[in-house]
This record gives sequence, C-alpha cells and structure tokens, in this order.
Amino acid sequence: MLRYTINRVLLAIPTLIGVAVLVFFLLRVVPGDIVEIKLRGDGGSVTQETIELERKRLGLDRPLVVQFGEWMVNMAKFDFGTSMWTERPVVTEIAIRLELSLQVAIMATIIAVLLAIPMGTLAALFRDTWIDYLVRVLTIGGLSIPSFWFGMLIMLALLSFFNWLPPITFTPIYVDPVANLKQLIWPALAVGYRYCAVVARMIRSSLLEVLNEDYIRTARAKGVYERLVISRHALRNALLPAITVIGLEFTFLIGGLVVTEQVFNLNGIGQLFVQSVSRNDFTLIQGMVMLIAAFYVFVNLAIDLLYAVFDPRIRYGK
Repeated sequence: MLRYTINRVLLAIPTLIGVAVLVFFLLRVVPGDIVEIKLRGDGGSVTQETIELERKRLGLDRPLVVQFGEWMVNMAKFDFGTSMWTERPVVTEIAIRLELSLQVAIMATIIAVLLAIPMGTLAALFRDTWIDYLVRVLTIGGLSIPSFWFGMLIMLALLSFFNWLPPITFTPIYVDPVANLKQLIWPALAVGYRYCAVVARMIRSSLLEVLNEDYIRTARAKGVYERLVISRHALRNALLPAITVIGLEFTFLIGGLVVTEQVFNLNGIGQLFVQSVSRNDFTLIQGMVMLIAAFYVFVNLAIDLLYAVFDPRIRYGK
C-alpha cells in the first residue's frame, strides 16, 4: 500500500506539470489583453506608451518561455505570483474564498451521502414497489432541476413563508457557527439535492447488480442473515462506483458553483473564476486551475485507497 501510494504521488507530478503547460500557453493564445482591459476598459484615454510600460512592469513583454520558466520555479516554492488586476498575492485571493467554497462542498457532500445511501439501498431492496418509485421520482427530480434554480425556489420559499432571507456577509464557522450555518446551509442543500440524486441512482443500480452475483446467492444458501448479506457482502461492493462519483462531484463543487454562488450572493471560488476570466488575469486563473487540478489528483488518490478498504479483494502493491 505504501509503495502504491508513493507511486501515485510521484505520478501526480507529471500530471500537474502537464496541466501547468496547457493552462499557461492556452491563456496566452486566447484573445484579450489584461493591460488593455485594465487601462482602457472604462473608455479611458491612455497612450500606447503607457500601455507598453504597464506590460513591461507586469513582465508580459518577455518571451513566453522565460515567463513560463519563472512561473514554474516560483510555483515549486509555493509562490503563485501576484494578481495582475488587484496586485494582491494569488494565494491570498484564493485563500479568502476557498474557505467558503470548501465548506459548502463538505456540507453538500455530507447531506448527499447521508441521504443517498439509504435511498439507493431501499430502492434496490424494494425494487418495483412504491418505495422504489418514490426514490426514482425524487432522484430524477434532483437530476432534472438545476441547483441554482432549486436555490432560487429555496430563497423564494424562505421569503414568502418566513419573511426571512439568509445573511449576506460570510461569517467563518469558528467565529459564529449559527450565523455561518444560517448562510451556507441553503446553498449546501440546493447543491446536495442534485449530488444526492446522482449518488443514490448509482448505489441503486450497483446494488441491484451485486445482489444477482453468485457469492450473494451462496451466502443466502448458507443461511447468513439477510441483514449481514446486504450490509457486509452486497453494500460494500456496491459502494465502489458510488465512491468514485462522490469524489468527482466533491472536486467539481470547489470551483463549479458559479451560478449557485451568484444566487446566494456567495463570494466563492466560482465567482473568482468568472471575474479573473473576464479580466484576463492570467496569474490568478493559472493559480486556480492548478488548485483544482491538485484537488482532483488528491481526491482520486483518496478514492483509490478507499477501494481497498471497501473491497478486500483489492490489494495494492502486489
């Protein structure tokens, strides 16, 4: 297991280097210039000489290879540079928003897992009964309704029935847990509903497949209690594909909640992504892409290691 983990961590290095090469050079070929947007975006009259001086100050006049080499060297020292728009360190820009996005992702994952496992299991065990039909209707609804629209319904319901809206200002959970949950529980619920629907359907289909396996019939023929057959033999194996979906969905939530953050007025990573792309803030975009890529690598590694926990047949390093 240790050898497998070390190999996977080492394999993450070329993966991240590949992402770095792609994001750096692709950003340089897309149309748009941050200096033009910054100095002439509001219709300001700025001379071409001033534009060139600003480009020189930001280091954009140097060859791309030199810029890329400097960025890679600094990144190896965990220095992601300075935002070209706000002049603040990229790490600072991301850190003040990552806390919010990460908490929403964790809360949505907890909600989804707590609901999806019993829903998917009951739907599979009581196949073609009213329980199965109810779960299928709820999960299809979750897949069909966009999270941001469900969030808007939540906001309208809170306003119409309770004449109340969540706080706008973000309060860290270690400062005031009640105020924090009052604001973030609703976006977590809106996102968690769709998340739950995906996982519940995956568990249902996997469990139905596993229940038809020979080893399940053998266990039942040997007189093993049905509860043990389901919990120890069937559900553990059926959870393997669901774990993959849970991990990928969790990573997506870190930077993919652009519209949902807009609905709930949250200043998270998704909003920062949109702002940085609209401003062509290369250094900030690069920093966020590398952050998301690192999350994907880490979560995939965690998923692979969890496989061995849920399925004893999987042994790494042999």
